[in-house]
Amino acid sequence: MSNSRPIKMNGKIGSIAAKGYLGLIYALLYLPIIVLVVMSFNKSKTGYNWDGFSLKWYESLFKNQAMLDSFWHSIILGLVAATVSTLIGVLTAMALHRYNFRGKGLLNGLLFVLMMSPEIVLAISLLTLFLLIGLELGFVSLLLAHITFCLPFVVITVFARLSSLDESLMEAARDLGASESTMIRTVLIPVILPAVMAGWLLAFTLSLDDVVVSTFVTGPSYEILPLRIYSMVRVGLKPEVNAIGTLLLAASIVLVVISQLLLRRR
Repeated sequence: MSNSRPIKMNGKIGSIAAKGYLGLIYALLYLPIIVLVVMSFNKSKTGYNWDGFSLKWYESLFKNQAMLDSFWHSIILGLVAATVSTLIGVLTAMALHRYNFRGKGLLNGLLFVLMMSPEIVLAISLLTLFLLIGLELGFVSLLLAHITFCLPFVVITVFARLSSLDESLMEAARDLGASESTMIRTVLIPVILPAVMAGWLLAFTLSLDDVVVSTFVTGPSYEILPLRIYSMVRVGLKPEVNAIGTLLLAASIVLVVISQLLLRRR
């Protein structure tokens, strides 16, 4: 009886400490985002002191044509890069999963090397390649660079789903007389579709917020949003940056909700 109370006290202290530690982690993760959203509605120009609720920075943002152009450039680039890298990545993952060929192990290793390589190394390598072949820096160079660093993430995501696939499903489809194309369309694609969607969203996100690689391979004719924001904050944080950050956060939340609804319906 005398030992039960200290044990309960230690359990309560441990529970409180665990909750406090977890709360600290969540605060570090989400407090900067909350501050960003709140300050985007701040009337003050400095952004350090609250001066009242206002939407003028959103109005100023939508009147800033250079910011809007760079935003749409980023959206178009992200959509194209994510779609192309997803198409190539799905085919590559299926080839790695279903076939044995010479250099398969090397290709697997190169995918992980590309994922783990520092961005500065990848950026310099791509810039050297583009200059060597005489490719003009702009949309095409950005697109090729973004496809390059997005592709391994799509391949790994889809390959992980294929590795856990029950092969008896496809064997049953073949036994029932389904052709190869019918089996892929009715069995394989529905099973790996969540991984394909996850790979596409991951590629789109990586493309949308890349700064290091884009800085090296872009040209003056095609400016994207991350580089525009980076050039703005170098001379001081402007309130329009908080507004565009809040809009991007809202768009990300909408994409996550849509993906979860699609997965639940599936």
